[in-house]
Amino acid sequence: MIVPTDLRGIIRSGLLSFPVTPFDADDRFNDAVFAAHLEWLSPHDIAGLIVAGGTGELFSLTPAEVVQVVEAAKAAQPGKPIIAGCGYGTKLACDMAQAIEQAGGDGILLLPHYLIGAPQDGIAAHISAVCNATAMGVIVYNRGQSVCSAETLARLAEECPNLIGFKDGTGDIDTVKRITVGLGDRLAYIGGMPTHELFAQAYRGAGVDTYSSAVFNFVPETALAYHRAFAAGDDATCEAMLRDFYYPFARIRDRKTGYAVSAIKAGVALRGFDTGPVRSPLIDLTDEESEMLRALIEDRH
Repeated sequence: MIVPTDLRGIIRSGLLSFPVTPFDADDRFNDAVFAAHLEWLSPHDIAGLIVAGGTGELFSLTPAEVVQVVEAAKAAQPGKPIIAGCGYGTKLACDMAQAIEQAGGDGILLLPHYLIGAPQDGIAAHISAVCNATAMGVIVYNRGQSVCSAETLARLAEECPNLIGFKDGTGDIDTVKRITVGLGDRLAYIGGMPTHELFAQAYRGAGVDTYSSAVFNFVPETALAYHRAFAAGDDATCEAMLRDFYYPFARIRDRKTGYAVSAIKAGVALRGFDTGPVRSPLIDLTDEESEMLRALIEDRH
């Protein structure tokens, strides 16, 4: 396991990827396709993998399947930092974190607890319990029902040494800026909006200098070219790529709720990997939409 403080530094060093989770004809995790996809991506330099995350359909995986995904990632990418999605209620999240650690994970991305809204002290108790349940580094994901205030996160950062990262998927730049200004180098900051490249420049102004890329799954060269331009402050190149690729992709993604995941999985399938369908309640792209995505991918190659 990578020491949490070392993992924090690694996260800051470059682009993060969160691969899709393929399923076979019997709706089981397809570890062979998963490994082949990671092998295809492996020549491209990234800081780490976030497996079984939002794009990896954590919300549709059993805890046992999450462990299978972590084990498959460790086998396919030895030496690469493996961070796994973790979530749901406090007891289940603690159990999942411990199972991920036993499977060889290096850290967890703590996704929102399930369904119910909660006050800040309840959210803090949940995150603290998960941090205390594992020696791995923990990244808090502000999204959905679980949104830490700047004050709550500052208190948690003081109390939980292995809390090493903050990922935002709310779009609330004011809170993000308060967090980055208040906590400085204490945490690694990750942009986590769907297709975050659309928001990366705005988040950079709020102190968030890295992000996770979903499109890296199927157009890794494009994702890395954008990240290089972003890191260099080359806004002209970023804006050209937004016009030529990311905005057209977003028009496909925005056709139906949940396509932020479905379109990524479709893109991986179009690159030759038998990913299987997304699990319900998500639905797959239509044939027409897949052809739209195919044309967009072909324009990049």
